[in-house]
Amino acid sequence: MADPNFLNKDTGDAIIIPADHPESKLSQAITYLKKSEIQDVYRAYHYAFECHIDQKRRSGEPYITHPVSVACIAANLHLDGPSIIAALLHDVVEDTPATLKEVESKFGKQVAKLVDGLSKLDKLNFNDVVDAQAENFRKMLLAMSSDIRVMIIKLCDRTHNMQTLEHLNEQKIKRIAQETVDIYAPIANRLGLNRIYQDLENLCFKHIHPLRHQTITKAIASARGNRKEVVEKILIEVEAKLKKEKIKAEILGREKQPASIHKKMAEKNLGFSEISDIYAFRIIVEDIKDCYHALGVLHSLYKPIPGRFKDYIAIPKANGYQSLHTTLFGPFGMPLEIQIRTLLMNNLAEAGVAAHWMYKTKENQVTRLQQDTNQWLKRLLEIQSDSADSLEFLEHLKVDLFPDEVYVFSPKGKIFVLPKGSTAVDYAYAVHTDVGNSCFVCKINNELVPLRTEVKTGDHIEIITGPMAKPNPSWLNFVITGKARSQIRAFMKKAESSDLVILGYSILNKALKAFHIEPDSIKKKHWDKLLHDYHLKNKDEILIDIALGKRVNIMVAHQLSSIVSGQSSVGRQEKFLDVISIKGSEGMAIDLADCCHPIPGDPILGYIDKDRGLIIHTHECNEIKKIKVDPEKWVDVEWEPNPDRLFKVKLDILVSNERGVLAKIASVIAEMESNIDKLTTEESDGGGFTSIHFLIEVKSRIHLADIIRNLRKIEQVSRITRFKLGTIK
Repeated sequence: MADPNFLNKDTGDAIIIPADHPESKLSQAITYLKKSEIQDVYRAYHYAFECHIDQKRRSGEPYITHPVSVACIAANLHLDGPSIIAALLHDVVEDTPATLKEVESKFGKQVAKLVDGLSKLDKLNFNDVVDAQAENFRKMLLAMSSDIRVMIIKLCDRTHNMQTLEHLNEQKIKRIAQETVDIYAPIANRLGLNRIYQDLENLCFKHIHPLRHQTITKAIASARGNRKEVVEKILIEVEAKLKKEKIKAEILGREKQPASIHKKMAEKNLGFSEISDIYAFRIIVEDIKDCYHALGVLHSLYKPIPGRFKDYIAIPKANGYQSLHTTLFGPFGMPLEIQIRTLLMNNLAEAGVAAHWMYKTKENQVTRLQQDTNQWLKRLLEIQSDSADSLEFLEHLKVDLFPDEVYVFSPKGKIFVLPKGSTAVDYAYAVHTDVGNSCFVCKINNELVPLRTEVKTGDHIEIITGPMAKPNPSWLNFVITGKARSQIRAFMKKAESSDLVILGYSILNKALKAFHIEPDSIKKKHWDKLLHDYHLKNKDEILIDIALGKRVNIMVAHQLSSIVSGQSSVGRQEKFLDVISIKGSEGMAIDLADCCHPIPGDPILGYIDKDRGLIIHTHECNEIKKIKVDPEKWVDVEWEPNPDRLFKVKLDILVSNERGVLAKIASVIAEMESNIDKLTTEESDGGGFTSIHFLIEVKSRIHLADIIRNLRKIEQVSRITRFKLGTIK
């Protein structure tokens, strides 16, 4: 087969290339470019070919096949000429003697800047160290913010790498696939690059869970044969009905991807046989009016399932996606998922931010999508500059990348998209930082509500601000958006230390009074004892931590009350009347909390529950923050010196998949005079590691530490974590 799209750089004559040659594949992909741009791409191809001439991929193929494939994926998005050239050259600076200055001299500053951004991204080495991964997130954001094309090309690069993973070793396959599903796929989704997002999600599912992918793929193939006639009947009926109503439409039927079906099975705890809607239909019409007309026609043809209609045309998703979604009862009770959209909406749904290059249009949707994306990147940059460290930034970024969205309205009708679980304060900061910093009253649907109220889709929200209002550190206990958390912390950090000390005193004094302790009774010797216990130099550090929400006022008040009580005239040896000693074998009246599983040696606090009696929590238990301060319900408790029983504690142990490892772990636990009460394993699905959840019995923290120390000596043990939240599965 001949392909005349490339021109000889010297003569300008058409060059005949075999159809399976990389040049031919590239030339077929870039026919949308101008003639001059095609010639530039041709020069870049030859330059990349020469740079990589002695290199091969793990598969044994010439290395040039990789940059050509990346360029073809980018060309499918109709990216501009410089982007295609950068895709061809994205590895030359990193992997060959070529320099950035040389690339600039041959292809211009714009291409050199894109190649430089891609080279920096390629230097990111994601690993299991959380700090390093968090710092890499920062670098990636900077690359995205400088030119969004850098991230689009990088996503094309990652897509081809995922398509050719089978030539790597199993451990590396798992690592790259997990990195992709955690980082790159969500970014593709957020940028509206639906094709790439679906490809990455499905490829990740295939490599992380190969057995599940294989099983679901076979089940889909089997179901396809069983339902072929039903699907054809639906297509004929829908087409006839729309034609009768004079609606011009293109009707497409498609199978859901294995990754999508698996996600639904996991979310709803269903087996494949219970997933009946593995087919979806897309109806593409001429304009928005026809979208709603077609919706009415379909609802008259098949009965809609209540609660399964979503209007993303009136309220688009954060990534610009627009469509009508409805689910209908089809023939024989088969549920039908239907999407109705215009051609432009369909193009935007497939290409996202790349639609700027793919579809030369002045339509508002493209402009708005670009603006929304720029706002998102700007917001992340603000969060990054306000975050104290990489881990804090990572915490904020993950909320932005993995949101279940809610849509709310301002008083003027402007739509704001927030992550599910957002509060009125999150909304206030979404409007503007100054609005968040000065909010003190909120109205939702014309009713006054607390600022901590969770907002829901459709809510009309009005924030009332005041000149004397300022952020409250307690807001950090309920806000969830990265911007709100970072701005509240930034405000607190910028406040005068004296103000924070005063605020900390005020918050602490309320908790002290709940424990029947007058603030004036806390003397210097009491503070000195607390500072010694906390390994701090002055009490202002404690008060500032309380003001910033880093320490729980209940905990500090409890410890101060214990110190004051211990130094009373009664003497430290004679226990204060309100102190209860805990052995752990008291019976139903005293209960060790399941959320934190306290064991002897853990600092503890008692809380009186009217139904369960006295509940013992550790000082660091997150559940304590949720319990209202009530002086009648808090009890000072401590452990008996020698408890007469064993205590249950949860351990998560990550091990490499090798024969006999479970027996080794069980042997060590037995040798340490501990019992295994329960254990479960998390299915590895052919991976290199398995997570084993143990519920074991120990005498104390020291006993537990000895057990963990000996378990770490087992070669196959990768990580051991004491699990303090939730229940063992």
